[in-house]
Amino acid sequence: MPTDVPRLGRALKQVQYRHHRTLDTRLANIGTTLVQWDALRAIDRTPGASAHALAQDTFQSDQAFGTLVQRLAAQGLIERRAGRGRRLEHHLTPAGLQMLRAGQPLVEDILNASLAPLEEPERATLLTLLEKLIGGQPPA
Repeated sequence: MPTDVPRLGRALKQVQYRHHRTLDTRLANIGTTLVQWDALRAIDRTPGASAHALAQDTFQSDQAFGTLVQRLAAQGLIERRAGRGRRLEHHLTPAGLQMLRAGQPLVEDILNASLAPLEEPERATLLTLLEKLIGGQPPA
């Protein structure tokens, strides 16, 4: 019997939605949102990256990420520095790093709880399959 692809797509979306909703609720307790925390994580992974690269990494439009960066800078969580040409480079401030670190155990707890029904080999298989899908994205 062939896989019900729309059902599979909906199941993926349901897991993602549950993660986002739960993460937003828990991260609010430390004064941030999932979108803000994910931006801090992206900046930490690639300090000095451009807004365009960070927007892509966080699944946002350039315009949405630009607005987000302004909020993060106003909160003292990041700083923007002049780069080559007109490019601005993004870096975490000590407060931004502290916020990122405060959120990390919350995120890990939620993801671990969500994946708890899967045995370790199943988690590894799921990761392998999802990475296979990511690598084989159809053209936009």
